[in-house]
Amino acid sequence: MSVSTAQRLWLEGESLIPRFREAGDLTLDLVHRDGRVDDRWLGLHPREFELLWRLAEEIGQPVTRKQLLVEVWRINHEPHTNSVAVHVARVRSKLQCFGLAHMLVTHPEGGYLLDAPPGPSSFQFSRAI
Repeated sequence: MSVSTAQRLWLEGESLIPRFREAGDLTLDLVHRDGRVDDRWLGLHPREFELLWRLAEEIGQPVTRKQLLVEVWRINHEPHTNSVAVHVARVRSKLQCFGLAHMLVTHPEGGYLLDAPPGPSSFQFSRAI
């Protein structure tokens, strides 16, 4: 009996999209498409979630506005809007309720990054499927 590529990836743990991404006290849940701090949901809108998910992919590494436009907004041109900045402000506002607005940083050379220790938040999700 042969093992399919999907089964092999599952068994070997290669190239799977994680359900959770954690940055300090923030846990992002791909299934719920929202973030949690402790046991409280942030109430992220889809684009806000995508923005945080992308930044949490490489914690501490700046992501340029252009990269965000391509990878989160899915556009390859430079729009004359401040949509990225507006979404960042909305996410910061939601994080501020938990005293975590400081973790979404505007990089001095442009772009944004998550400044938080990677790894498990204080709230532990059940990993059972």
